[in-house]
Amino acid sequence: MKIMITGSNGQLGNELQRIIKSGKSEIGNIPSSIVGADVLPVDIDTLDITDFNAVKEFVNDNKPDIIINCAAMTNVDGCESNYETAYKVNAVGVRNLAVSAKQIGAKFIHVSTDYVFAGNGKKPYVEWDIINPQSVYGASKALGEKYALSFCDKTFIVRTAWLYGYIGKNFVKTVRRVIKANGGISVVNDQRGNPTNASDLAHHLLKIAVTEEYGIYHCTGKGECSWYDFAAKIAEYSGFAGAVTPCTTEEYNTKFNVPTKRPMYSSLRNLALECSVGDEMRDWQEALKEYISKVED
Repeated sequence: MKIMITGSNGQLGNELQRIIKSGKSEIGNIPSSIVGADVLPVDIDTLDITDFNAVKEFVNDNKPDIIINCAAMTNVDGCESNYETAYKVNAVGVRNLAVSAKQIGAKFIHVSTDYVFAGNGKKPYVEWDIINPQSVYGASKALGEKYALSFCDKTFIVRTAWLYGYIGKNFVKTVRRVIKANGGISVVNDQRGNPTNASDLAHHLLKIAVTEEYGIYHCTGKGECSWYDFAAKIAEYSGFAGAVTPCTTEEYNTKFNVPTKRPMYSSLRNLALECSVGDEMRDWQEALKEYISKVED
């Protein structure tokens, strides 16, 4: 089996490669048919997904059985100021991969985000809730979802949120770094969502990859919290208890001149997983605790 992974240098792309090679994630064993698969890792330095001809040629030459798209422009504020680039990467690039996957009969897994929702809910969003993005990042990712489903009938859309992994930058590493440097950190307490461990997400991407149960999935850590709650647990598990103070979104945005509207409530429920391959995602605190026991930064 051949598995093409775009965005292979990122935290999710790295985690996918690691567990395909080892045969297991922190949750447990992955499907046996994927263990030791021939992985085709690509990133911007080796393949520009916004270049249709380059994508088509690479896919036709290598003929992967599965394409997992982890590539994205995820700098939310950067998307606001670089509108065109955001849409090229998060929408046009997805279209190029979907069209190419369709042409060779490959399965296509596209990783999306909670930002496709308005973020003003009162209960966790499920897969069929109406999307209503409030930012360029969210809108470009929503269009990417539409393109994927339109151009490849073997598509899995997997929305996740608040992702952290062992390789690359993430909120957990930032909190730890700032506390070490400054002795404390202030974090918003009025935005709620689901912290998600990249190992857990990668595990479930590979679980659904061996099925033909195409469609939209949510895949986040179990339980919800505020960014402040998340940061407080990061500090506690890192031995920095008491180093986090809460603030409001308005206070934070004013202080740091933040240009982009963030979701105030974007918690997701993994209902499609519950109804198909099963939801084995760990409680966010359990997954975070194990991560911090292993992470090096």
